[in-house]
Amino acid sequence: MSHDGVGSRAVLRSAAFLTAGALAVSLLAGCGSDEEESRPLAGQDIDLVARDKVAEGGTLKWAVDAVPETLNTFQADADAGTTRVAQAVLPSMFRLDAAGRPVANPAYLESAKVIETEPRQVVQYKLNQQAVWSDGREIGAADFVAQWRALSGRDSAYWTARNAGYDRIEKIERGANDLQVRVTFSRPYADWKSLFSPLYPKDVMGTPDAFNDGARRKLNVTAGPFKVEKVDTATKDVVLTRNPRWWGKPAKLNEIVLHAVDRDKRAAALADGTVDLADIDPAEAERINLASRQGGTGTPLQGAGKTSAKKLRSWALAHGFEADEVEVGKKKLRRAITRYLEQQEKLHAFDVRKSLEPAYTQLALNGAAGPLTDERVRRAVARAIDRAELAKLVLTPLGLPAVPVGSHLALSGQADYADNSGALGGPDTKEAAALLADAGWVLGGPVKEQKKAEKAAGAESAKKKEEESDGGDDGQYIVGEDDKGRDDKGKHHESAEEKGEKGDEGGKHLSRDGKQYSGGQGGAPGAYAPKGTAAPAGAVTGPLAKDGKALALRFVLPSGPGSETLNSVAERISAMLEKVGIRTTITKVSDESYFKDHVAAGDYDLALYSWPSSAFPATDARPIYAKPVPAADGSVNVEQNFTRVGTDQVDQLFDQAASTLDEDEARDLIRKADSRIWAAAGSLPLYQRPQLVGARNNLVNAGAFGFQTPVYEDMGFLKKGAKVSPSPSAG
Repeated sequence: MSHDGVGSRAVLRSAAFLTAGALAVSLLAGCGSDEEESRPLAGQDIDLVARDKVAEGGTLKWAVDAVPETLNTFQADADAGTTRVAQAVLPSMFRLDAAGRPVANPAYLESAKVIETEPRQVVQYKLNQQAVWSDGREIGAADFVAQWRALSGRDSAYWTARNAGYDRIEKIERGANDLQVRVTFSRPYADWKSLFSPLYPKDVMGTPDAFNDGARRKLNVTAGPFKVEKVDTATKDVVLTRNPRWWGKPAKLNEIVLHAVDRDKRAAALADGTVDLADIDPAEAERINLASRQGGTGTPLQGAGKTSAKKLRSWALAHGFEADEVEVGKKKLRRAITRYLEQQEKLHAFDVRKSLEPAYTQLALNGAAGPLTDERVRRAVARAIDRAELAKLVLTPLGLPAVPVGSHLALSGQADYADNSGALGGPDTKEAAALLADAGWVLGGPVKEQKKAEKAAGAESAKKKEEESDGGDDGQYIVGEDDKGRDDKGKHHESAEEKGEKGDEGGKHLSRDGKQYSGGQGGAPGAYAPKGTAAPAGAVTGPLAKDGKALALRFVLPSGPGSETLNSVAERISAMLEKVGIRTTITKVSDESYFKDHVAAGDYDLALYSWPSSAFPATDARPIYAKPVPAADGSVNVEQNFTRVGTDQVDQLFDQAASTLDEDEARDLIRKADSRIWAAAGSLPLYQRPQLVGARNNLVNAGAFGFQTPVYEDMGFLKKGAKVSPSPSAG
């Protein structure tokens, strides 16, 4: 998960809410298995060429958010960088294709299939006879056994972040020969293809000490096209070099260097040659596109300082400079513009590759406290929001398909995808108003004077918000409030945020959505409307109220680099809610505290973050939507369900989907679960996250990968004289 996961416990809401079980069965039937399969909304954009067009050698410098804290993907602090290393240096029995579906990896597998279902499910893996670890030992049953024992959850000495699937294994044994591995399950497990990807050597998994500490900064034994040469925290590099024992098609590159670069410094890093490939935000993508246009950016620097400071500032603002960057002396501004133009000249050597990430951004509604404990209010919020408009807001300017996401559990193109949003219903302000009225929220009702900390209904720790937001009151604004922030002539006074503060799998990712970011999986979080922005035309002219309290929700957002998009989305959502009488107070908090202190802790009413899509939703999505359970210490275990909204029916459908070996039945169960998740209105999927990548022009087989797992051995630089073909032959 990202903002643009962490596990947590929070106090469960005290008020009961309506269950989704009252919905008509027809809404929950899901889609039949004979339905036409969906397709990915956007294909990958990697300048795909055949291997014979890729030059031998060279170093690819690839930007990551940070040097990974661990190289063990099964530890809690693993991140996107950890995954990238694992994909390049470790075996995976299955990887994802361009539609986000698992396919056997022929470098390691000849076959893998269920060979018995009674009395137990048995999966037989036939390994590639050439597959060996970098120390020369064959990959075999001993490695599978060590990983199972480490991740089974039976030995608490292993500090594992997850054990889903491995806890269902009863035994693992050698088959008819050393190349066969038989895995017997104690209970049927539909998502068995998710296991052993990646597969670590028994050297890492064999003991708790080796698992906990042995693979954090080094991996001595690997089995991919690359190996880990070194992790250098001083230079912020992870260096991967060719694996001389690799049996597959040899890597084209000599070296891949994963270099940590802050998100807001990516364009500069590309320009100065620090990196060749980097995920970028829309503003940096526009810089690269501008550099590639005929005539470049032009220059305001004429003669020996003849251009006025006013014109320089105007030009700088038009080219993406922040307001505080232009409010400097003329000489300093000229130097900054000179640096910018030099960078633009070097950015001619790059292009922008774009697709959609395998992650979506959602609006989370905290069902643990305040008005949103009432399902009618949550449904009203959802019905007031036009998701198609939000998708257009984010994706249309980028030239990407603007289609709202119709499922919590899969994305278009994946086998489990179906648009189940009809279980909740589309945008309808009249229906939203009716739901609010039914819940007792009345226009023009009496409102008691409240303390400042109580104004954000539903926030569990509202008393902390002033200290944690960036600048107290200056870090928030209430949509629809009147003329604060304007002088007696109606002129708006810029706040600190408006003058220069830049507001996320992921991510991520939630991503770091994914980030979650994920989580992460990363992400784009967004710009504020000026304080005192008038309510939109047609809006309810007074607040809705109940029991002396106005219907006001606290909308918490991150404030770090790249947050402009999420803030723009929040601004638009707030305007939509204003039309049905729901007031929102938007509060910015630091990126560091956003998930830990707000989303995970339940200190919000509304929030935006992203979840990565999974090819195995019965396993990976269950913790996100599981019904919160009281713990022995009196707290509530929410797993990753940060909305605190869940039902027994959804849990049962996930369990059933994970336990059937009939793929059609599993798909129908997942779709039914999704319909019930929609109906409960704890979260609202909005749009698939844009994936923008700045890449050196001659870099091929790399870029915006979309769903597909990268093929690291095929990455490289185009041979001189070769051209990128739209339909290359395999090589």
